[in-house]
Order: sequence, then structure tokens, then C-alpha cells
Amino acid sequence: MYILLWLLFGAIIGWLASIFMSTNRRMGLIANIIVGLVGSALGMWLMDLLGFGNIDTFSFTGVLVSVGGAALLIGILTAFHKR
Repeated sequence: MYILLWLLFGAIIGWLASIFMSTNRRMGLIANIIVGLVGSALGMWLMDLLGFGNIDTFSFTGVLVSVGGAALLIGILTAFHKR
């Protein structure tokens, strides 16, 4: 059951980040899930590294951090793809 929730969370976070970064037309469902999950982990790791402690993933702040991390990941992948 938790796997389905994480997949849904990853899809929503990846979709929101792709809209924010204007890459929504190029990304499909699988890419949104992967970017959402990896970007969420990246955002949480960066917040922990900056000393903000443990943020609840399913809180409003956690969603913002997750979308920010996914947007950062899209930006990094786009920069590498253009080279």
C-alpha cells in the first residue's frame, strides 16, 4: 500500500515541478514519478544538510521542499542534456 502512495506522491511532485520548469510536454508519467521521488529525496537531503532538520514529507513545507528539489533536478538534467 505504501508503495502506491509513494508512486502517487512522486507523480504529483514530478508533475508540479515539470509545470514549474516548463518541461511538462516532454515528460511522461514514468519520468514524473522518477523525478518526483529522486527530487524529493534531493530536496530533503539539502534541507537536512543546511540544518533545517527532519521535515515531514507529507506536510505543506515538505511538499514545497519536494517540488523545489524536483525542479532543481530537472534544471540539472536539462543543463546536462543541452551539452
